Amino acid sequence: MDYDIKDINLAAKGRLRIEWAEMSMPVLREIRERFSKEKPLKDLRLSACLHVTTETAGLVKTLKAGGADVVICASNPLSTQDDVAASLVADDEIPVFSIKGEDHATYYSHILSALKHKPHITMDDGADLVSALHFIALNKWDELEPSVGDWGKNQPEKERTELVSGVIGGTEETTTGVIRLRSMEKDGVLQFPIISVNDANTKHLFDNRYGTGQSTVDGIIRATNRLLAGSTFVVSGYGWCGRGVANRAKGHGAHVIVCEVDPLKALEAVMDGYQVMPIAQAASLGNFFCTLTGNMNVIRAEHFVNMKDGAIVSNSGHFDVELDLPGLAEASVKRRPIREFVEEFTLKNNRRIYVLGEGRLINLAAAEGHPSSVMDMSFANQALSAEYMAREYTKLEKRVYPVPGVIDNEIARLKLISMGIEIDTLTPEQEKYLSSWEFGT
Repeated sequence: MDYDIKDINLAAKGRLRIEWAEMSMPVLREIRERFSKEKPLKDLRLSACLHVTTETAGLVKTLKAGGADVVICASNPLSTQDDVAASLVADDEIPVFSIKGEDHATYYSHILSALKHKPHITMDDGADLVSALHFIALNKWDELEPSVGDWGKNQPEKERTELVSGVIGGTEETTTGVIRLRSMEKDGVLQFPIISVNDANTKHLFDNRYGTGQSTVDGIIRATNRLLAGSTFVVSGYGWCGRGVANRAKGHGAHVIVCEVDPLKALEAVMDGYQVMPIAQAASLGNFFCTLTGNMNVIRAEHFVNMKDGAIVSNSGHFDVELDLPGLAEASVKRRPIREFVEEFTLKNNRRIYVLGEGRLINLAAAEGHPSSVMDMSFANQALSAEYMAREYTKLEKRVYPVPGVIDNEIARLKLISMGIEIDTLTPEQEKYLSSWEFGT
């Protein structure tokens, strides 16, 4: 079995941490039990590009139980938990290509390893795997990291065509990836159907809001050991992730400022009790800054130079482009690592700015990512969407699809049962009332 991880001897530690996480993942455990009996993914190769964490281990073990031949690589250079990677290789015989802190070239060499698996189904978190696959198929070598591009160039045209034509479909985990995939669909280049797991209600309403909210604040506190109470905390982006972070920062006693470009989201933030203003105005007021927009250069050099001495800046969006770190470096006269996951930039005006986790996902760079109980629902969506794709792909066009409502509702039902919570059911009279137009006052 081919793999590339930090240290296989970390497996014992990883095994215990995976066991701990799975205690809070009852929905995924139930799906795994059914998968092990029915084998809905039998004879299918599945390449996953996901954060390699304890919770993800539960997912890939479920996919393997369902009969899939699974390979996994990292979807972010800093999100890997090396002991988990070791356990998956040693205990579950799942090939893993993932090392925490891997450089750019290694990151893409690992994606290449996942592509060489010649998947029938892709599973992405950020769409790096799918985009690399499409760049190879479309001969866009200049847009690829050299190791991947060179490999693609050297493949006969027949092999390149078969690489993408062999994929029956895929799934996507996060907002950033869905944005990229919908752009591919719009441009007419998407080569197979994708299910947007991110758009499932049992994903974004819980994972994005509660998971990102708690884990992001956790990462900031772990990296800095600074007090949030009494500080001013600036949140850029008021989507579900931004809502969660703002709520948790407020819960810690911080005064929260929200920066937005969407008037409806900005209005919602005002109604939720937050101060709303442009980042240019908030830059001089904040003690902590966190971006969660899915866009690039949200905080730029002109904002950094106006920040207070000692301002702490982080990102919890999928890619590290939300912070203009090249612009910050150019505006600085000195930079140095001052503690793990914290880099100090001294500006020309002698103010110091502290960037956390190299501007990458702070909740995974400095902490452990989302709690397992919320990832239970997200990864249940992934597993059931893979099953749906394996069963229904011949009926699907080359588009981005939402998770079917029946899957979304079933996951919510199973989660409630696992929590010991019962809900009402409609009476026949109520069902008739809701489905009729004849009733009036």
